[in-house]
Amino acid sequence: MKLRWQWCASLLAEDFPVGAYEQLRCSVEGATPFNRLGWLRGAESALHGQRLQILLGWQDQRLLLCLPLIAGRESRAGLPLRVLRHLGHPLADRLALLVADEARGAMQEALQEIRRQLPHDLLQLHELVAAEQLLQPWGRASWYVQQSLTCRVPEHRIVPEDRQEASGNLRYELRRAQRRCAEIEARVLRIAPGADEVDELLQRLQTVEQASWKGADGLGIFSGAQRQQWMHGALRGLAAEGCLRVVLLEHQGRCISYRLGLLENGRLYDYNIAFLAEYASLGSGRLLLDEWIRWGLDQGWHWVDASRVSLGRSSHQLHERQSGQVLQQRWSFYSRRPRGLLAGSGEWLWQRLKPHLQAWRQRRQRHPAQGTRP
Repeated sequence: MKLRWQWCASLLAEDFPVGAYEQLRCSVEGATPFNRLGWLRGAESALHGQRLQILLGWQDQRLLLCLPLIAGRESRAGLPLRVLRHLGHPLADRLALLVADEARGAMQEALQEIRRQLPHDLLQLHELVAAEQLLQPWGRASWYVQQSLTCRVPEHRIVPEDRQEASGNLRYELRRAQRRCAEIEARVLRIAPGADEVDELLQRLQTVEQASWKGADGLGIFSGAQRQQWMHGALRGLAAEGCLRVVLLEHQGRCISYRLGLLENGRLYDYNIAFLAEYASLGSGRLLLDEWIRWGLDQGWHWVDASRVSLGRSSHQLHERQSGQVLQQRWSFYSRRPRGLLAGSGEWLWQRLKPHLQAWRQRRQRHPAQGTRP
């Protein structure tokens, strides 16, 4: 299929085809809240030192492909590279590439168009699910392609049995949390904010996160001026689209713990959690996660999803209720430009040396060096 290609410089421009974009997004199976315009426009408003270019692929008046790409410069082992990524990195937890089924045959041509408009050494796409067939043409046209697992996301299918009390250790933990919250008269609130009330809510959540360990370590979604601008813009946009949900624990009118989620097609993405250190003993995390599930029962949601977890040492509380998992991948395409060749060759070599290095480290841990004998 031959598509008509068009480049746009902003999702905020008056001539950006919002209606056509929404039709495409709704037609792509697996599209997530991070594909919504509200989120992406928030990400665009916080760009710093990067260039946004949006590739649109049309058949007559129908939009069949949309790839918003950010171009920047990075250094790998002292080698300066031109790098492309999907708009939303690194705070987008899962993405679908917005490519209609009819446009899958045009992916190689799309890559040629990207290379013409945005010459690059590395094109890297994070947190994709089941994108192998779609990206095969890009792999064949690249010097080196790397596909790596970034996380195994636990998910819980919401079923009528969830109305019953949990069993085992989870029941004990929930009962203890409920008892401790009752002792201080803390209450759980469900909030589905609209555009008018979201700013005040986000300020409350930001205050909690900044006072938590995430804020102290600079790892929160509200850490730093750029992320604050991004989150306020993106979450305001998602609230306007009816996608934002919050469960929070309130004590004497003060928010002391919260979970923030994004709702898409009956799937609640558990995006962020924070709590005040002085209330850590309450066990509010499990209590609020249980509230997600009970809210889902009342509203007809199908899944609660951890959104993103650490690959090696995830401690997400949804593991206690896990009924499935989502495998998310990172794809790296190294071009045949000179620096792409060097970077790709270096990555190829590192991937082959890494297992041997890991095995050597494991042997060292199992058999620590003995002191020299006198």
